[in-house]
Amino acid sequence: MELKVYFQSYENYFWEWKTDEDVPGDSGYHENNLLSVPGVGAIAYRPYIMEILKELQPQGWPPFGALLMVVYAMQDGYIDFEGPLRRTADFYRIGNFDFNAEKEIKFLEKIKLLPKVYKQKQNRVVLLQTLFKNGHNRISSVNAEAILKIYYKRPHEISGCAEKLNANPTALNRDLSALDLNREFPTVQSIIDAMKGIIEEPELDDEVVQEEATADADKDFIRELIEEPKTFQVGSLIKRIWSGLKIPMRHLSPGEQPIGGISDMTNKGDFNRMILSEFANEDEVFMNRVANNEALYIQREIPPEENIFERIILIDTSLRNWGTPKVLAFASAIAIIKHPKAHSECKVFALGQAEISISLNKVEEVVENLNQVSPVLEVSEALEKFFKEEHSEKDIEVFFITHQENVADEKVQKVIHENRDRLRFLVTTASDGEINFYKHHKGTRKHIQKIKLPLQELWANPPRQKQTVNNVNSKKTDLPQNYPILFPTPVNKIAQFLYEGEFYILSVKKQLLKTYLSDNYYDRNSYDYYKTFHGCEVLFDNISVKPRGQFALAKNKQQHFILCQYQPDKKLVSKLNINTKEYSEQNLTGLNIPDSYKLIYFSKNFYLHQPENPLYYKINIDGNISLETISGKDKELERNNTKAEAEVAKLNKNGLKIISNFTKIGINENHNIVISGNVLGSLYENALTLHKNQSDIIILAEQDKNKFTFPDGSEIVTDARGMLIFRSSNKGIEEFFIPSTTYGLLSLATYIEFGGTEYYLPEHPLLKIKTMEDMRSRFLKAFIEQILDYGT
Repeated sequence: MELKVYFQSYENYFWEWKTDEDVPGDSGYHENNLLSVPGVGAIAYRPYIMEILKELQPQGWPPFGALLMVVYAMQDGYIDFEGPLRRTADFYRIGNFDFNAEKEIKFLEKIKLLPKVYKQKQNRVVLLQTLFKNGHNRISSVNAEAILKIYYKRPHEISGCAEKLNANPTALNRDLSALDLNREFPTVQSIIDAMKGIIEEPELDDEVVQEEATADADKDFIRELIEEPKTFQVGSLIKRIWSGLKIPMRHLSPGEQPIGGISDMTNKGDFNRMILSEFANEDEVFMNRVANNEALYIQREIPPEENIFERIILIDTSLRNWGTPKVLAFASAIAIIKHPKAHSECKVFALGQAEISISLNKVEEVVENLNQVSPVLEVSEALEKFFKEEHSEKDIEVFFITHQENVADEKVQKVIHENRDRLRFLVTTASDGEINFYKHHKGTRKHIQKIKLPLQELWANPPRQKQTVNNVNSKKTDLPQNYPILFPTPVNKIAQFLYEGEFYILSVKKQLLKTYLSDNYYDRNSYDYYKTFHGCEVLFDNISVKPRGQFALAKNKQQHFILCQYQPDKKLVSKLNINTKEYSEQNLTGLNIPDSYKLIYFSKNFYLHQPENPLYYKINIDGNISLETISGKDKELERNNTKAEAEVAKLNKNGLKIISNFTKIGINENHNIVISGNVLGSLYENALTLHKNQSDIIILAEQDKNKFTFPDGSEIVTDARGMLIFRSSNKGIEEFFIPSTTYGLLSLATYIEFGGTEYYLPEHPLLKIKTMEDMRSRFLKAFIEQILDYGT
């Protein structure tokens, strides 16, 4: 989303840009420096709102209007937000959009009733982070970062946003849906409880002196890592790394260390440090002793300090640095940060497709960041960007932690060599527990030390999984939009399309899916079925559309997907920009179009068309919807439509029964995973299937929404769209994925490797192809054995 789209203001809306003539604008721009509720009062100045957006950027942004209303409701002495919201909702109530702002007003009243302490200082940011963490219509953190960069380079572009446009219903729907949070936060206390997941105590009005963190506090943090099953493997390595770590830590300079006594006396220093007996001398004697440096002082003169570098740690999160090497990388980073002799702050970035600032100061932060993985094989591009664009200053001391195989990559080698002056330390990890430390000094790389960790010994006794009560207010585990393999194509569909040689599906779950067919012979009863037809990837979720009438799909000049809908019974044709959610419609009652007309796409336009009738109607793709009546048959349009219908009809044979309602998950007496009454096993040789379970379950996973956790901490996360995510408590076993379809051949894939039926293989795969037996042995069986071994 561009800056102008996010900050755009609208006519007859509940907020607007204004200019306070008495206050200079930020970045030297005086105009549009204030956000306001029309006819009511000010919300906040622009610099304050931009600071809030900077704080929210790592988790993504809510719609701008929703954010402003919450900020306004947090103020003491606000005047009114009910009136403007109701007026805006009434003004934009048209067509199929029947807006009502009562739910949103009810939620804002809860913000008003929050105790003052939760709306002050840093707690104000925490409150916003809590409310909008999983909200509707969020802008991703990547897009938010891009918008911020554009803003600070060109803040004057806000002036264009201040020019009010006529809003379409989508803009208001975007803001209101993000404010409808009554289900997530039914009471004022529920908001406070949710905030306490981020802050333990409300911030006090009285100023207190914050105690400096000590080595004992760091030891407690290491103990917490060891006691948590999900971070046990990282935590158990840190003290062993400490015992062998030889890299230099920050020390106080000798002059700052109070030694005392005769050994600390000097003949140079400040007069306030001179010993009292010197002042007892006569004036001439005193001046003579000072001039000849014979006077005695009680503390040595502090020597000039060496240059202090900012210490930064870069952790490789590419595909090559997954599994055990990644565990070693995070353990090494925490060992450096939390070392008892380390006296300065340290910034940490995860490198993948881009650099992401992360924190490793809490157990939950370590858990979250351990699951970060980037789809790139190596991070040379992100590493180069880090030095050239983001951190071009010289006074930085960088640690780069990566898999030892990545150092052999030519691109990575080149970036490391070009930036060796600032890339002070290179740390490499290996699957067998070996960590090597290198230092760049005067243009050359020197091997400092090698640490070989006995992983089997250190990971022999993992902690027992903490028992948790299934909280009815807990939220579902977040799911990615897509996976390294395809989703199974659903049987039930609203519509199917062929656009410029590519197949698309509008599913009953209101998703836009993309699939493809292979040119293989089709035999429904043979394995060739899984070579001809393929699964799908999700392009868009939660499309605002009613499943009725006829549909056509195309792309506009900006390459946005445009979904056209024709409802003959309502005499209504409409267009929805799926990317921007812009909607427009037109009533066709006066045209008397027969019900036999069909909606189609052809040559950069939509058409209402009936083969036997020479009269047809052209519908534009770009801009607001409009119709043009055309007389005379178009033979090319006829041929194209017939061919397209024949091609799309092939998709009717593609569709598998998906398990979308997950109940019990466990391990049966035959040591196989059981998913909702179906066993994950093999009905055929060298194949994987989900078929009816006939054996007793001996180990049952605990369910929390869509996450099932075994006693050892291993997890299976379910995706109702047709996917299972396996995360072992043994971080040496990579995260892997298996589709959830019954009585069909399945696949098993990690971020790097793939085994099983080609049905789930992407059209342009980057995965290494392996046999199913090899993938089952190294991942599925290892996952099950980890759980069984813990039980014994």
